[in-house]
Amino acid sequence: MQVILTRHGEVEGIHPERFRGRMELELTPLGREQARAVAQRIAAEFAPQALYTSPMGRCRDTGAQIAAACGLSAQVLDGVNDLDYGDWQWKTHDEVKAAHPQAYALWKSAPQWVRFPGGESLQDLALRTADGLRALLQRHADHTVVLVGHDSVNRALLLHALDLPLSAYWRITQKPCCLNLFSVNAQGAVTLERVNDTAHLREMQ
Repeated sequence: MQVILTRHGEVEGIHPERFRGRMELELTPLGREQARAVAQRIAAEFAPQALYTSPMGRCRDTGAQIAAACGLSAQVLDGVNDLDYGDWQWKTHDEVKAAHPQAYALWKSAPQWVRFPGGESLQDLALRTADGLRALLQRHADHTVVLVGHDSVNRALLLHALDLPLSAYWRITQKPCCLNLFSVNAQGAVTLERVNDTAHLREMQ
């Protein structure tokens, strides 16, 4: 199975950064342009047979652009929903740093030890993204699949692909509507070809 992994387009709360998580957010005008651009690139370079998105509206809206460009119907995959930040959701990083300096510092230095109050941990995220990928492998073993996720979700999936620990979470960057490409063979071996490719967005940056 070949996986084309992208992130949703720009939304409020990316600059300045907030803990977005399960907050429903619409794509900004730039985000809609980014979604169209990544859709056009996927349609031009690939022939995907299936398309899955997070249940969050920003991913479904990005996926709708890809679906239209590729002649596909988008399906929701709950396992790639965004990380649940619990009580930190929609707070700015400065707000959390001021209110919970030790917990925030731990999130930045050793994210594998953090559970968000009232929310998830990276272990929770890693488990459900792996379950989601397993489901896709069962359904689409010989297909090319587009997956529209989130910054945190994509990091978790790429950590799986690279066989890296959760402590490496901050080593991976995911820009809005970037492209990642990897394949998984019948024995589970992963070949990673692209990470955070944003060539199709150059005129917007």
